[in-house]
Amino acid sequence: MRKSQNDFFSIPEDDLVHILRRASAEWEELRGKRLFITGGTGFFGRWLLAALRYADLKLGLGFRLTVLSRDPVKFLQENPSWAAYPALRFQQGHVAGFSPGEEGYDYIFHAATDTTAFTTSVEEEERSRTIVEGTRRILELARKSGARRMLYVSSGAVYGAEAGKLSGASEADYASARAVIPYGEAKREAERLCEGAGIDFVTARAFAFLGPHLPLDAHFAAGNFLRDALRGGPILVRGDGSARRSYLHPADLVVWLLRILFRGKRACAYNVGSDEAVSMAQLARHIAETAEPSLEVVIQAVQAEGPHNIYLPDIRRARAELNLDVTIPLREAIARTMAFLRARDSI
Repeated sequence: MRKSQNDFFSIPEDDLVHILRRASAEWEELRGKRLFITGGTGFFGRWLLAALRYADLKLGLGFRLTVLSRDPVKFLQENPSWAAYPALRFQQGHVAGFSPGEEGYDYIFHAATDTTAFTTSVEEEERSRTIVEGTRRILELARKSGARRMLYVSSGAVYGAEAGKLSGASEADYASARAVIPYGEAKREAERLCEGAGIDFVTARAFAFLGPHLPLDAHFAAGNFLRDALRGGPILVRGDGSARRSYLHPADLVVWLLRILFRGKRACAYNVGSDEAVSMAQLARHIAETAEPSLEVVIQAVQAEGPHNIYLPDIRRARAELNLDVTIPLREAIARTMAFLRARDSI
């Protein structure tokens, strides 16, 4: 069953119902509240906006949403039904350069981050500047607006090599960890800004995800495999297939973000991801098996000796403190995503 693609970005209604039911307590926290959202037109943001609008439709929550966007006109041209959604307004501007106004907000979702794989140092430096300065601006907004709490969406990249353990990086590893890429260091600096801002905040350290609206032509292996499958294969593994990741479906992601915002301990960080680890070769084969008949998988390199590429979270804190868990297993996440992609291509 599906709602119109413009209202909810084509996200299947089953996924929206999943979020509605599993975040039932969190929705009531938003009744009549004012929210400010950065990153609202990206992968995370589209899922969050769709879930918010769906919950408002079903529960009559009466909240108000303000979304920071560099180009709201383009967004509304591509998604015209959102112009008629009375709860939504846009503030035009860049996260690192907008001027916080005087309007009050109850909650802030700061999820703006460009995860593009840049090829030049200039591009990397600009992204790092945007992450740090953007967070500085949002913290200023939080203070001016009297926000009750801010959710900062950070990244597993803050753990550096600590995320390369088969057991995954735990939040306790953060103190001794060192970022190994500029993106991770910028995220660490943004977290430090939050810690020194004197506001009520909580941090979600996001790892890897697989679901509708995941970019198919970026540097995400899961997206590339899904693209190859849609084209009829073969699915190309650009490596030896030994790299290990874990993937959380975005319907679970939204539930996690909402619960962390409302139930997480002040100034505490929580890993957000799955602990169902899989090699890239296994992931490619799982995706290949969703086709009828099954597609060929081509692994393009011989397995190298030495340490493998691993990026995994330890999610025991989220389980123990917030009763969060992975409720959509990887194979189901793949099946749901492939069904979404096929339906979208058939429209």
